[in-house]
Amino acid sequence: MAGKVVAVCISENKGERKKPVTEVTVRENHGIEGDAHAGDWHRQISLLAMESIRKMQQKGLDVTTGDFAENITTEGIDLPSLPIGTRLAIGETLNEVTQIGKECHTRCAIYHQAGDCVMPREGIFVKVLRGGAIRADDKIEVVD
Repeated sequence: MAGKVVAVCISENKGERKKPVTEVTVRENHGIEGDAHAGDWHRQISLLAMESIRKMQQKGLDVTTGDFAENITTEGIDLPSLPIGTRLAIGETLNEVTQIGKECHTRCAIYHQAGDCVMPREGIFVKVLRGGAIRADDKIEVVD
């Protein structure tokens, strides 16, 4: 299974939409440099598929990459179907899937706007096994 990176996004604070950037530097067992969610824990980087964002656009929402606070927007790979422990090569990095979806304790702005949000069901989280750079159009591959 393979796909590609549509966008890479970061934010200085948790709980806010992330802004697209040209490239991110990823550190082993830390996450994306300069991103609020980086650190020594199991949800170092978040991923959400463009296909999931399109579902929300079809409901009439004006949303795009980074609006669901995802770090990496993907295309062509079925993220929620990946088992915990799956290894993903993304650009120069190697990552391991640690969580599928998340509990949404406080309803985000997207939820209040649409009555729904795809991130808790279809977003995934990884920890970084090998750092490097990630850019838009980089390949994402499942690694055995």
